[in-house]
Amino acid sequence: MALQEMAPSDFEKIAVGIDRPEDVVVGADWRVFASDHQSAVAELHPDGSFTRMGPQGGAPNGINMDAQGRVLIANFGIYDGEPGPLQRFDPVSGVHETLVAAVDGQTLTSCNYPIVAADGTIWCTHSTFAPTWPKALDGRADGFVFAVLPDGAVTVAATGLKFANGCCLDEGDRYLYVNQTSGANVVRFEITGPGQLGPVEEYGPQLGPLNDGTLSDEELLHVGYTDGNGFDVEGNLWVTLPAANKIVAITPEREVVTVVHDPDGAIIDHPTNVTWGGPHLTDLYVGSIRADYVLKATSPVPGMPLIHQRWVVLVAADEGARPG
Repeated sequence: MALQEMAPSDFEKIAVGIDRPEDVVVGADWRVFASDHQSAVAELHPDGSFTRMGPQGGAPNGINMDAQGRVLIANFGIYDGEPGPLQRFDPVSGVHETLVAAVDGQTLTSCNYPIVAADGTIWCTHSTFAPTWPKALDGRADGFVFAVLPDGAVTVAATGLKFANGCCLDEGDRYLYVNQTSGANVVRFEITGPGQLGPVEEYGPQLGPLNDGTLSDEELLHVGYTDGNGFDVEGNLWVTLPAANKIVAITPEREVVTVVHDPDGAIIDHPTNVTWGGPHLTDLYVGSIRADYVLKATSPVPGMPLIHQRWVVLVAADEGARPG
């Protein structure tokens, strides 16, 4: 399947009325969850409605799942002037817990996005220690990545990042890819050992200009602040550009192609993360920090299965089976 540009009209609005749905994750039982500012997570139902689950607190931001189906929540507490830990919520038992509240004695304020490797390691970005998150967009490099090893040990794996935001792993967990929002780019790190990353390297070009107050109206339509990312099965790295109401993809050849662009933001309004689900990973979900809805469409290319999405193999083997 070829990557091709989509139209804003290809997307439908679901979960209308949800609050700050930064991200979406689809579980092994096909249940769909989204970030929600008024709960831990919200479950999105097939009819487009949603149910809030878990306690309210801070600003749930990037979410993901471990192999046990528990939802990992990077809490961007700085949004409300609160702490921002890495949390976990079990939608089956209802248990809500804090996994990491501080690193090296410093309280976390802006956990942004978690991803789980095949060995159970959780990689998580932390954007800044600025007093408010907009102040961090001045180019300061106090963002970092930490790892939670399967035994619970926490290590700082990378520092000096310009507002570390969305992150993902490639096939085989060879590299960790991190969006630098105020760098308008993506960088990657080779995974060299448990909780260890090699030197930083840029992945692809800068994805647009930064708004320094001098941009023309046309340039403002393509502002390059990067937010979330994720791979499809063809090795294209999808990247959201919320300030431009745009999603692009960096191909394996490091070329940048537009996936969808909605300059007026009538439908694609400040997109923050892309997620794939459905029996063939072609159900595409897009979160937002501004819209009060989640977007859903059919992806031109299936998403790359994550650690909790091994059920795709089951469906391929038995088209009529619904994994449990």
